[in-house]
Amino acid sequence: MELFSKEPKEFVRARADVVGDGITGEAIFIEYKVGTGRFVKVTVGLSGDVEKLTPGLHAVHVHEKGTCEGGFKCAGGHFDPGPAGNTDPDVNHPFHAGDLPNIEIDEEGEGRLEAITTRFTLSSGPLSILGRDGTALMIHGNPDPYKGGPAGSGISGGPRIACGVVYKVKNHE
Repeated sequence: MELFSKEPKEFVRARADVVGDGITGEAIFIEYKVGTGRFVKVTVGLSGDVEKLTPGLHAVHVHEKGTCEGGFKCAGGHFDPGPAGNTDPDVNHPFHAGDLPNIEIDEEGEGRLEAITTRFTLSSGPLSILGRDGTALMIHGNPDPYKGGPAGSGISGGPRIACGVVYKVKNHE
C-alpha cells in the first residue's frame, strides 16, 4: 500500500462575478476531496480604475448573504455559521469562517489572489457557502489587518468597493 498516493479530487465548483464602480473581476472556488478531508481553493482576479481600486492591499471576505444590492450592504456581515458564530465584521475578526487573505493590487489596477481554506465548504453542510440564502464575495477598500476592533469600526477592511454573488457551476457528486 502506498501511503501518499491519494491525489486531490475536484468535488464541487462555484464562482462569483465581481463588480463595483470601475471594478470588475471573478472568483473561482473549487472544493477538493482527499480521503475524508476537504479544502477549498479560492482564486480571485480583479482589475479596475486605480482611482477606485487603489494599488496596495485590499481585504477579501465571504459575506453571509447572497446579494450585492444596496451599495453591497445587503450582503450582511462576514460568513460565520454555527452556535458560536459572530457575523459582525469587526468584533470577531480574524476568526470568521469567511476570512480570506488580502489581495494585492498593482500600479495598473490589477491583482490576483490564490488561497486555500478549510474554514468553509461548497458541498452540503453547516459550513457551506452555497446553502441557505447563499453568500457573496466582498472586496474592501482597505487592507485587512487580521485583528478585531469595536463594532462598526471598519477595522476589518473598511468600505465595500466590489461584490459578487457566489453560485454553483459544477457538481461532481
